[in-house]
Amino acid sequence: MLPELSAPPSGTLVRPPEARVLVVDDDERTLEAVTNVLESLGQTLVIARSGEEALRHVLFHDFAVILLDVQMPGMDGYEVASFIRARKKTRHIPIVFLTAVYRDDSHLLQAYSAGAVDMIFKPVDPFILKSKVSVFVDLYLKQVEIERQAELRLALQQENFSVRLEKLSIEEALRKSAEREEAIFRAVPLCCHSRSVNPPYPITFIGQSIEKMTGYSPERFTLDAKFAGSRIHPDDRASAREVFKDIRAARAYSWEFRWRCADDSYRVFLDQGILSDPRDGGPPELVGTLVDVTEQRLLQQQLSQAQKMEAVGRLTGGIAHDFNNLLTVVLGNLDLLEPKLADNARITRHLSAMRQAAQRGRSLTSQLLAFSRRQHLEPELLDLRARVQGFAELLKHALGEQVEFNLVLCDEPLACELDPAQLETSLLNLAVNARDAMPHGGTFTLQVGCAGTNEPAMAGVAKPTAGWITVRACDTGTGMARDTVARAFEPFFTTKEVGRGSGLGLSQVYGFVSQSGGVVTLASALGEGTTVSINLPRSSRPLFVRAQDELVPPPESGDGETILIVEDDANVRELGREMLGDLGYTAIPASDANAAIAILRDGEKIDLLFTDVIMAGGKTGVELAQEARRLRPGIKILLTSGYTGEAIDRHGLGALDLPFIGKPFERSALSMKIRSILGAREEGPCAATERQRTAS
Repeated sequence: MLPELSAPPSGTLVRPPEARVLVVDDDERTLEAVTNVLESLGQTLVIARSGEEALRHVLFHDFAVILLDVQMPGMDGYEVASFIRARKKTRHIPIVFLTAVYRDDSHLLQAYSAGAVDMIFKPVDPFILKSKVSVFVDLYLKQVEIERQAELRLALQQENFSVRLEKLSIEEALRKSAEREEAIFRAVPLCCHSRSVNPPYPITFIGQSIEKMTGYSPERFTLDAKFAGSRIHPDDRASAREVFKDIRAARAYSWEFRWRCADDSYRVFLDQGILSDPRDGGPPELVGTLVDVTEQRLLQQQLSQAQKMEAVGRLTGGIAHDFNNLLTVVLGNLDLLEPKLADNARITRHLSAMRQAAQRGRSLTSQLLAFSRRQHLEPELLDLRARVQGFAELLKHALGEQVEFNLVLCDEPLACELDPAQLETSLLNLAVNARDAMPHGGTFTLQVGCAGTNEPAMAGVAKPTAGWITVRACDTGTGMARDTVARAFEPFFTTKEVGRGSGLGLSQVYGFVSQSGGVVTLASALGEGTTVSINLPRSSRPLFVRAQDELVPPPESGDGETILIVEDDANVRELGREMLGDLGYTAIPASDANAAIAILRDGEKIDLLFTDVIMAGGKTGVELAQEARRLRPGIKILLTSGYTGEAIDRHGLGALDLPFIGKPFERSALSMKIRSILGAREEGPCAATERQRTAS
């Protein structure tokens, strides 16, 4: 129901609004039939017998609806509709196509694509024609009436505002008080306002501080009744209707919405108000305050996201630990079986398939630990620019021939302390994601350089002493919807088909960057590609070149050295004992720290203590290592765990700086690690260098 306004001055002739209906057809019979049906509506009918004639009418008049024949000589209906839709002043006019032949889906789709809102098939059904046209006519007349009433309302508002200004100019003291209040309101992100209680609830007054909040002057809101509502986010307009629907009964309201400001950015506003009682016989008004709560809501979202990621991280970290123990048993027993069954080709194939599956499980577990920031990183000082440049060829191969690869590097070296393997895994995950988002080809650009001083990803994060390094991966792919972007870093979340991805690629990137002290952000929109920005802390340490002899691997077999293996999982403990025996070591098993301490106190020769970090029995592997060093100064120690990263750092691993190998480990990796700790059996340049490196 439209709100009632004051009647016009007596003697003023108010002309009722009229609606024009344009009928375009080259068939006289159709024109006559349509005219006979629509004359009863009592509106103005305008006839055009060609597309050119129709466009001339549209240039000079507004129409409630256009009935347009599809098939005409010269310009057909589709062309006419395209011209009408292309013109700003006429694109709002509803177009209903008339056709006798085009009834299939393809022509229907073409008609709607050209801008039609409906189709009527010939021969014309009088009832259908009259019903559809009357709907558009009624809508047009209501719109004209609303605009007329808005103009009247605006005139009344201007008159009322003039009266207020005149009154303020007379009352000097009140004017000065109002100026002081206005100065206070301008200094805070809060704005007072009043609005009509009738739809569309035009704003009758709004404070000057609205310009600071939105970039628009108060006059834009008070002089245009539709301005404020037109810039509300489309997803929030329905809530506005619900809030104000029963405002007379509720007498108060509070709602939050997104509003598009002058710079086209959306800000979040909290609008709260009450229904004021009528004064001096006037209508009631809605009086309230508008507060900018954008920053508060952003911080709330960031906190909620961080809490969600932390909860998922703790869950995945616990699962990964148990899974690592299982994989240690599987891979270790495969290492023991394969040499013994090498002559049986059929069994060898089965064992190879089992190994591939177990290694795939290890890879997934590693990605889970990366996301949860519980992996054990092995950072080293490296030149990030040179590392990416050296890895570029593999990235190009992963992208495939259909994707153009652009590598943009800065000119200076970029010192950074990172785990190089995890860095390369992250870059590879980004490249594979970009490739899958460009099934028909495109461009993938990888930029590496120093972050600018106004880097947006660094908001709220303390700047490192040496500044930030930015790695930015951009693709021209299909992009992501807003809800997909919000969940992109969650583990197992993927939009790919079943079997095409595990959903752990971006979660690995997120975990690695976070654990490395950096920040990763993602920007994307459907059809506009995706940009992943990684910001990593730059190191102030000088870069150096590793000596060649440091890269020489130590021997892989044992020479009868005695190793005390401490593990509370019986299967893993037995596997470790057999694996060490096959490698040429003498293994002494212990089920917990207390049993291991008893063996150390017995005085038996022990060359290496190989212990799990987190065990049952009341003592951790780190506490055992400290006690072992007290009982036997200089004893070599190797720690292992299915938990990694933060989980074991809490037990003091980082403070002791002990060698570590994560579960699941394979025979070759364990052998290399042990030999690197014990050192080579024969003296030589390589052994001396290795001992020096291990000692440092």
